[in-house]
Amino acid sequence: MKALILVGGFGTRLRPLTLSVPKPLVDFANKPMILHQIEALKAIGVTEVVLAINYQPEVMLNFLKEFEKKLGIKITCSQETEPLGTAGPIALARDKLIDGSGEPFFVLNSDVISEYPLKEMVNFHKGHGGEASIMVTKVDEPSKYGVVVMEETTGKVKKFVEKPQIFVGNKINAGIYLLNPSVLNRIELRPTSIEKEVFPKIAAENKLYAMVLPGFWMDIGQPKDYITGLRMYLESLRKKSSAKLSTGSHFVGNVLVDESAVIGDGCLIGPDVAIGPGCIIESGVRLSRCTIMRGVRIKKHTCVSNSIIGWHSTIGKWARLENMTILGEDVHLGDEVYSNGGVVLPHKEIKSSILKPEIVM
Repeated sequence: MKALILVGGFGTRLRPLTLSVPKPLVDFANKPMILHQIEALKAIGVTEVVLAINYQPEVMLNFLKEFEKKLGIKITCSQETEPLGTAGPIALARDKLIDGSGEPFFVLNSDVISEYPLKEMVNFHKGHGGEASIMVTKVDEPSKYGVVVMEETTGKVKKFVEKPQIFVGNKINAGIYLLNPSVLNRIELRPTSIEKEVFPKIAAENKLYAMVLPGFWMDIGQPKDYITGLRMYLESLRKKSSAKLSTGSHFVGNVLVDESAVIGDGCLIGPDVAIGPGCIIESGVRLSRCTIMRGVRIKKHTCVSNSIIGWHSTIGKWARLENMTILGEDVHLGDEVYSNGGVVLPHKEIKSSILKPEIVM
């Protein structure tokens, strides 16, 4: 089986992290976002993953080479010369996706994090005999999204309603699809939307089915949702393989710490924290609802909450970072500095406090 991951754009909503690496390579729970998907695909027998990408393919491929060997899965790129929307890239990668076997192929949105019940999806797809399957997830505020209206018993999709003002349902497209090769004949090689142009036509022919995603789902393409996604992911990890989470008097709630990180005395860490490889957390530090990426040093008695700290940054003593502060790669924050939602670009030194949310160039 093959899979296409829609990598797409520049990741502007996750800047300044995406100024250092393409968005799918930004760490989430101590590994690049896209690796969560590739590992899930490999686990159900996918042999080749195609990345639909429109910039920096070399960076992506060089980085993923080691994982190709480690996981034993082929990873290739299909590069757009112009943005092709969400369906155009599938047409562009046609020759890479068709292998003559007639097997369906997966298409995934690279920002989506979930428990990836892909095996269940394959069984669902074979069971209904239609042309395409989409994963849907239930949301509390459907009016913000495109809603999928479906038959509850069979999963057959009736129609799509964009940002409905009156309640038509609470299930939205979760960005995970399983498509028969025949779907490729429906997609033209031009900028086009799979949600607005391709799926409604398949639904009109009664050949599109939706499976309700069990477990959590989050689009982690922006900081607030990234932090929420981390909470959901760690909660799911507690249920599925709690041995991976840290335990002890230092820790409150769900905390993921790389084995090479060093944590000093008297720290209180959690809930919902990920600490990456090679990090040094000095004594008396308080961390909650945050991601600390590879090689970060946090000095004594500092407090970090609701924030993302980029690779190889350092934070001085008695500092306080909160309210969605994001430090890009290699940022150095002085002692006793306060950041209230500061977004700091890579390779900066910050000596004075950031009192209101702002971008520091």
